[in-house]
Amino acid sequence: MSTPIEIVALVVSRVHAFEGRPQDGPRPDPEPISRAEVEIRAGLGIVGDRYFGQKVHRNAAITLLDADSLNVFDPVPDPVLLRRNIVLRGFPLDTLAAARGSVGQRFSLDSGSGLVEFQAHRPANPCAWMNVVVGDGAMKALRGHGGIRSTPLTSGVLRVGPAVFELLD
Repeated sequence: MSTPIEIVALVVSRVHAFEGRPQDGPRPDPEPISRAEVEIRAGLGIVGDRYFGQKVHRNAAITLLDADSLNVFDPVPDPVLLRRNIVLRGFPLDTLAAARGSVGQRFSLDSGSGLVEFQAHRPANPCAWMNVVVGDGAMKALRGHGGIRSTPLTSGVLRVGPAVFELLD
């Protein structure tokens, strides 16, 4: 069953800004991380991202977040602050995460350039950095709603804007 959704943000970062101690603050990005379009390669991740092609991150090459999980905050923060690669609205992504020792759901996204298929894996649990970049209590508020880690199964392009989400068998 296809579900109309919206891709509200795409993030590509060549560096890991959340290193060291949260109280020291994030490292600055050498370039803007928000994108209007990303190129995804099967089994590798997002072209230009720090996790692209890294075997150790094969099952976590791309992170996704349900933008509605940010509605618990007032004001609602910019979803780019959480540094999840794909932020969408219209489907409860956290329901796709795998239980420990298993594999999550397969799904696809299509923003007009063809289907890109993904395999969901473990949750993208929030960390103490969320309290720094979003505000006090953010880590606790995002427990169970921090998104999912995934592997791209097919290659393609995704763009910010209207899209279609589909669960796969």
